[in-house]
Amino acid sequence: MTGQAMAPAEGQDGQRLVLVTGPSGAGRSTAINALEDLGYEAIDNLPLSLVPRLLDGPPLDHPLALGIDVRNRDFSAQALIETIDRLTRLPEVAPEVLYLDCAPEELERRFGETRRRHPLAPAEPPEAGIAREIDLLSPIRVRADVLIDTSGMTPHDLKAEVARIFGGRQADSLAVSVHSFSYKRGVPRGLDLMFDCRFLRNPHWVPDLRARDGRDPEVAAYVAGDARHAEFLARVTDLLLLMLPAQIDEGKSHLAIGFGCTGGQHRSVALTEAVAKALAEAGWQVSKRHRELERRGHVTAGQGRGEGA
Repeated sequence: MTGQAMAPAEGQDGQRLVLVTGPSGAGRSTAINALEDLGYEAIDNLPLSLVPRLLDGPPLDHPLALGIDVRNRDFSAQALIETIDRLTRLPEVAPEVLYLDCAPEELERRFGETRRRHPLAPAEPPEAGIAREIDLLSPIRVRADVLIDTSGMTPHDLKAEVARIFGGRQADSLAVSVHSFSYKRGVPRGLDLMFDCRFLRNPHWVPDLRARDGRDPEVAAYVAGDARHAEFLARVTDLLLLMLPAQIDEGKSHLAIGFGCTGGQHRSVALTEAVAKALAEAGWQVSKRHRELERRGHVTAGQGRGEGA
């Protein structure tokens, strides 16, 4: 999400419009259904040429969600970018781009389970179409206002995430998610900010703490016992509290913050817990995800959310 063009702030006048896109199999239909449940008028596969006509006239009394994918009659990445730019320039429209992302291997697994043909490779293996579509959509992914990686999500998880981000937000609110991860498994997609915790002392080398994770009070205390921990936590928290109001001024609706360590089990988890708690106590709407713990079944996606006042 870093470096993407931002939609107008939600508090501005104008028709609220969410453009939902992403590779086939990433969960676009699930996200559109979730938005419809939140009171959006949802229209799927509307030709891009008809979008301006749809917005003619006075703003509706409800928001719109439009599903856009490669099967749209006049779809092209350039045409969609031009449509986004055109909508952004209109004072009567408040557009946002929601991009549903997913790892290629997970998309292959999903196509294999459903035995569906890929729309860009009807006579070839799905992986050929997946590669083409990801390449085709890469300019759109960069322009997304909200990016959700659905690789490790069930449909229920995705609906909950969409509801958290888009459900009943106020003009001065920002949905913040704090993630822990292991550098060995790569950086999670969609992070706006990332902090490296590997300089802190590692509970992995303490036999009694090795099997536990950073949510355990003894593990958290061991990490906090590093002489550099308190200053690091204070500086990161102060930086975030300085930046978050500015993100709202830029029209941002969601900010993803990551903390990484070697295994994604101890230090990054402890810092994620501490920072999420500090932001929630400061009044921000916060959720947290521990990617490596979710992989091992130690926690479910979105577990342990804290909400500010």
